[in-house]
Amino acid sequence: MNVFVIAGEASGDKLGAALMAGLKTLSPDVAFSGVGGQSMQGEGIESRFAMEELSVMGLAEIVPKYRHLKRLIRDTADAIIAQAPDVVISIDSPDFCLRVARLVKAARPSQKWVHYVAPSVWAWRPGRARKMAKVVDHVLALLPFEPPYMQAAGMSCDFVGHPVVAEPRADADEAAQFRAAHGIGPEQTMVLCLPGSRKSEVNRLGPRFDEALMQLRDREPGVRVVVPTVRGVAKMVRTMTARWPVPPIVVEAPQDKRAAFAAADLALAASGTVSLELAANRTPMVIGYDASRITWHIIWNMMKIDTVTLVNLVSDTRDVPEFLGPSCQARNLSASLLELMEDPARRSAQVAAMELTMQRLGEGGEPPGLRAAKSVIAFMNR
Repeated sequence: MNVFVIAGEASGDKLGAALMAGLKTLSPDVAFSGVGGQSMQGEGIESRFAMEELSVMGLAEIVPKYRHLKRLIRDTADAIIAQAPDVVISIDSPDFCLRVARLVKAARPSQKWVHYVAPSVWAWRPGRARKMAKVVDHVLALLPFEPPYMQAAGMSCDFVGHPVVAEPRADADEAAQFRAAHGIGPEQTMVLCLPGSRKSEVNRLGPRFDEALMQLRDREPGVRVVVPTVRGVAKMVRTMTARWPVPPIVVEAPQDKRAAFAAADLALAASGTVSLELAANRTPMVIGYDASRITWHIIWNMMKIDTVTLVNLVSDTRDVPEFLGPSCQARNLSASLLELMEDPARRSAQVAAMELTMQRLGEGGEPPGLRAAKSVIAFMNR
C-alpha cells in the first residue's frame, strides 16, 4: 500500500508518526511519501520539504510568504497526481491540506483522501464540513462527539481517540523529586501558570495571569508558581516573568514539564488542548482566554456553544470554570482559584469530570495511532 501523508505543524507530525507506526504494524509492506517533521521522518518518510515552511499563522505572517506557499501547494498536488498513491492522509493544517486536495481531486476525482482531525464545526462555522466533504472522503476524529457532524456533511468518520491519552506522564516519585529540586514543600500549594503557546497569547494573558496570582498570594502567601513553556515562546516568557514582583519557576524541558503537571495542586491556563493535559494529570484548573476586541466580538457572535473548555465539552459538564473575553480579568481568575483551593467539593467535581473525559477520549484502550490506522485500512477495504 502506497500512502502519501501531509503534516504541517508539530502536533500533526506526532499524529502522523503514530499513525504511520500503526499502519506498519497492520500492513508491513506499506510505503510512505509526503511531508512531515522529525517524528514522521523517524517512521520512514522522506519529507519533500521542511515541514516548518507550513508553520505560519495569521495574516501578517502569511502575506509575505503567499507566493511561496502557493507554489508548495501546487508542487505537493503535482507530486500526488504523479504518484497516484492508494490513499492520501492529510493531518490538520486545513488551509494548506484542503487546497492541495482541491487541486488533486480536480485532476484525479477518484483519489481516496483521508483527513486526520475534524474541523470544530460543533463550535463555529458549520459550513466548513460541507466544503471539506467536496474533497475529503473519510475523517479521523479526535473527539467522540464529532463523527455525526462529519457524516451529516457526507463523509465517513471514525472517532480514533485523542493523542493525550497516549502521552507519557510523570509518576508520584518524579513529582516529589520536582518539588524537592525547586524547594517546594509537600504541603505548599503549587500552581501552574499556562498563558499559552503563541506570542500573542502570552502578551495578552501573561500580565492578567500574573496579577491574578499576585492576588491569590495576598490571600495565601505560601503559594509557589511554576510556568511550563514551549520553545517558541520560552525566551519571551522568561523575559516577561523576570519582571513579575514574585518571579515564578519557568520550565521548558519535556521531562520537567511532565513532572510539573503531576506535582501541581491546581492550574491557571489559557483555553486549548492544555486543559486535556491537565485532565490527564487530574490537576484542577481555571481557564481564561481573550483576544482583541474586534476578534472576540466576531468569534463570540459565531460561537454555537456555551463553553470552550474541552473537559467541559467531552464530559458534558460545566465543572471547569472559564473566563472568556471581557470576563477574563484578574479578580475573576484569582477568586475562582481561591474557591478551588478552599472547596474540596469543587475539586472533587472537576476530578470526576476529568476521569470521565479521559475515559471517553480512549484512556486505557488501544493507542490512538493504531486505532487511526485500523480506521484507514477499513476505509480502504470498503
